[in-house]
Amino acid sequence: MRFLFVAVVACTALPARAADAPPNVVLFLIDDLGQRDLGCYGSTFYKTPNVDRLAKDGLKFTDFYAACPVCSPTRASIVTGKYPQRVGITDWIPGRKDLPEQRLKRPQIKNELALEEVTIAEALKKRGYATAHVGKWHLGGKGFEPTQQGFDVNIAGDHTGTPLSYFAPFANKAGAQMPGLEKAEPGEYLTDRLALEAEKFIEANKAKPFFLYMPHYAVHTPLRAPQALVDKYKTTPTHGKQSNATYAAMVESMDSAVGRVLKKLDDLKLSENTLVIFTSDNGGLATLEGMQYAPTFNAPLREGKGYLYEGGVRVACLMKWPGRIKPGSVANDVSCSIDLFDTILEASQQGAKDRPEVPGGKRDGWSLMPLFAGDRMRQRPIFWHYPHYANQGSRPGGAVRAGNWKLIEYYEDGRRELFDLSKDQSESRNVIAQNPKVAQDLAQQLAAWRTEVGAQMPTPNPDYRPNPPNKDGVITLHARTALVTGTMLRYEPLPHKTTLGFWVNADDYATFDFTATGPGAFTVEVLQGCGKGSGGAEVELAIGESKLTFTVKDTGGFQAFEARDVGTLKVEKAGTHSLTVKAKTKPGAAVMDLRQIVLKPTK
Repeated sequence: MRFLFVAVVACTALPARAADAPPNVVLFLIDDLGQRDLGCYGSTFYKTPNVDRLAKDGLKFTDFYAACPVCSPTRASIVTGKYPQRVGITDWIPGRKDLPEQRLKRPQIKNELALEEVTIAEALKKRGYATAHVGKWHLGGKGFEPTQQGFDVNIAGDHTGTPLSYFAPFANKAGAQMPGLEKAEPGEYLTDRLALEAEKFIEANKAKPFFLYMPHYAVHTPLRAPQALVDKYKTTPTHGKQSNATYAAMVESMDSAVGRVLKKLDDLKLSENTLVIFTSDNGGLATLEGMQYAPTFNAPLREGKGYLYEGGVRVACLMKWPGRIKPGSVANDVSCSIDLFDTILEASQQGAKDRPEVPGGKRDGWSLMPLFAGDRMRQRPIFWHYPHYANQGSRPGGAVRAGNWKLIEYYEDGRRELFDLSKDQSESRNVIAQNPKVAQDLAQQLAAWRTEVGAQMPTPNPDYRPNPPNKDGVITLHARTALVTGTMLRYEPLPHKTTLGFWVNADDYATFDFTATGPGAFTVEVLQGCGKGSGGAEVELAIGESKLTFTVKDTGGFQAFEARDVGTLKVEKAGTHSLTVKAKTKPGAAVMDLRQIVLKPTK
């Protein structure tokens, strides 16, 4: 009898939730995590057992996209259910300032999410949810912080895009501190601390529905992780493969933090009535950004963070909801971060007598709940608009995916690329020449969408001064500064490339703008590589009427670069000029890889 009495007391200590009670919602947003950084998406280098278990126990999306290839816009899309263009945030806040080498000036962006916008936290609070933000905000500072946008609790969220410190004390040299983390054990790791704060929130709100939004700072640079964890990855970092030990340690630490939250739900017997969502704000950072080695490698997806190619926008998305989502499910439907608002909102209304509309203007997302039952969703296009020059090297552009087709349009010159993702997930073959009507239709859809959402376009830069000479008058034209014309020639930005490559069409060519301070003659040095058997192409370099032709040398590999003086070109006057590089013949598989051209004043 004494045992029975104790059992009754224990049961009544936690008020029972009705079977049709609104579910708890936990949303993990990982910063800069590549889709292929997880075991469940194919990585064999990173250790992600807890996230992999989410995929095993729930639904894995194969074609889920971030609304932008950089962070703040995607975050805005998640909390509002709108394309970021509607809220005026199209770059990371505050964005990169315009530079003289840019052909275009960026449109101005808002440095905060307007308070008039209705966030998912505000919508859920009206349904009686407790709400918490634990992690990175990056949607505005004082007056626009999470507690002004519907969150009861804010831990660590402020205007910054990187943590003030990954290790305690969580402050910068100026004394600024991360909100809610003013007290910390010496050396405490931020990712671990955020997990602890999430556990505390769940414990405190276990008797009522709650929304826990957990946008981790990990795995964003600077790369910092506990040394013991870094030492587990005994590997030599290598360009072009997943091999960065510090990044791997950050991924594993993130995975452990996710596991702690999931375990807390299990321990409190809340898992059965909790919708868990896991995703990323953009693709993995695959370029150097001042580091010796890139954090990650996204193959077979092309490029990474900052780019409109798949490696920059296709991200992981996993959802778990026992009884609602069949374990081990896979969804191939094209979905986007704009869909999370309506998905969460519809889930929260389970058991509700009415489904009230949420104010705040038109939302762009759809509820993904039909996929929970294994149904398919009708097809719709997904759009991107990134009118900025990214730190990673990409240029202003837009994109649309409709069905298996994906079109990318560049705003500097209107150049377009078309890919069939059902056959070419790596976006290695531009098929626009074979499908002009498809490309034209998608371009029209993209233009109409830009008008509909009020997308701001970049404008010509009146201070454009490309590739100026150094103090000795030497002008260096790096491959990243070229404009390409044609279908296959491209700049390849990853650190094991950094070259103009894929020159498999002889009619494709490159143009370099540069600035001259006066007339003069220049000795021309090319840094070229060419694979075995492909040498011998005749290539013409021209500045206006001044031209020279050289023969490409077989260097034993397209990435085996050799510097060669190939002749002299003349500049007639001071100002901005263009140097074109065109193939006259192509005897091999490709013309060459070209990393740079150097113009040296003759004496």
